[in-house]
Amino acid sequence: MKKFCIIFLLSIIISLTAFGFGNFSQNGHTMSALSSQNTALQSEYLRIHIRADSNENEAQAVKYRVRDRLVECLTPMVAECQTKAQAMDGIAGRLGELSAAAEEVLQEYGFAYGATAELTTETFPTRVYDGYTLPAGEYTALIVRLGKGAGDNWWCVVYPPLCFAATDTNVIYKSKIKEIIDRFYIGG
Repeated sequence: MKKFCIIFLLSIIISLTAFGFGNFSQNGHTMSALSSQNTALQSEYLRIHIRADSNENEAQAVKYRVRDRLVECLTPMVAECQTKAQAMDGIAGRLGELSAAAEEVLQEYGFAYGATAELTTETFPTRVYDGYTLPAGEYTALIVRLGKGAGDNWWCVVYPPLCFAATDTNVIYKSKIKEIIDRFYIGG
């Protein structure tokens, strides 16, 4: 019975994930019902993009150091937020702090260029992160530009927190689906 319940739960989760996060096409045309659902999902996400100065190895490596510092800063900032608006308000009031944290990392590793942080709305292509698909479209995003910001970026979702969560002193990457399965399996 337990195996049946797990399989049933997994089927539901996979179905919800496919319909909730996927961008399905039929003969090259997006189905309108899913398209409007995708638009609704887009309005609920607050993305983060950290754009490296360039695609040189050093610029890409420091981008990940900046990411680590910003995740440390953002995690407690958005941990208690219940809505995207709350997350945006919290971040908007601390953009200078986020820029300064990024610049501190850049200086620590010998980079003379600065960093800027802004909340904006941009159009993004379809992206997949850890099994989640965010369809192409317009999203609100925290954009952190390192120097010229002309290199490849690291991205994630700040709200709802898709890819990081606070522990006692560490930041861990997590999967919401795995959490649901673990809760069901351990609790059941």
